[in-house]
Amino acid sequence: MRLLIARCSVEYTGRLTATLPSAVRLIMVKADGCVAIHADGGAYKPLNWMNAPNHIQETEGEWVVSNAKGESLRIALEEVIADVRHELGDDPGLDKDGVEATLQALLAERPSMIELGLETLRREHPTDVGPVDILCRDADGQVVAVEIKRRGEIDGVEQLTRYLDFLNRDSSLGPVRGIFVATSITPQAKALAATRGIGCVEVDYDEIRGVEGNAPRLFEV
Repeated sequence: MRLLIARCSVEYTGRLTATLPSAVRLIMVKADGCVAIHADGGAYKPLNWMNAPNHIQETEGEWVVSNAKGESLRIALEEVIADVRHELGDDPGLDKDGVEATLQALLAERPSMIELGLETLRREHPTDVGPVDILCRDADGQVVAVEIKRRGEIDGVEQLTRYLDFLNRDSSLGPVRGIFVATSITPQAKALAATRGIGCVEVDYDEIRGVEGNAPRLFEV
C-alpha cells in the first residue's frame, strides 16, 4: 500500500471526462495497482479512482494511470507532503454477517433459485482481488459469477465488476458473466449493473429460509 498526500489536480478521461481542481488530497495505490483519490471528507468513497489492472507511469510532477480499456487518470503533483509505503500482507477477506452468510449457503445449495438451470461449481472461488461468493454454470454452459449482499448498492456492483475482470483473464473459464443478488437492490446499483452487463436478482430472505413459503420470490432485471 502506498499513501501519498499531495497538492494536486486530476483529470480523468474514459467513459466521461472529469476534472478535480488543485487541492490537498490523499492518493492511495494498492498492491494490485488500484488507484483511488480521496478528500478529507465524504466518508469512504473516493473522488476518483481506477480499478486494477493499471499501468502507472511516474515522471517529475506527474502520474499517468492508464488501462487497456482506454481510460486514463492524469495526476499533476504540485507539492508532495508525505509519501509512505506499508506492506499489509495477505488479507483474510470480509466476514459476512449472518444474513449474507446464510443467503450464500442456501443459494449455493439451490442455485436455481437465482436462475433456472444454474449449477454451483464452487463457493468462495478465489481471485487476486478476493473470493467470488458462488461460481456457477448456467444452462447454456457459460460460467457465472454470483455476488451476494444483504442490501445491493453500487459498491457491490463495483466489487463484482472487479471479480469479472480477473475471471475473464482465465481462458479456461471462457467468457464469464455476473449476477448480483441481494434482498433489495438500489435503483442506482441496478442502473450501473445494466451498463456493465450484470444481471440483478432480488430475493426474499425469509422465504428462502422457508419461514413464509416453500420457494423464494425472485425479481430479475
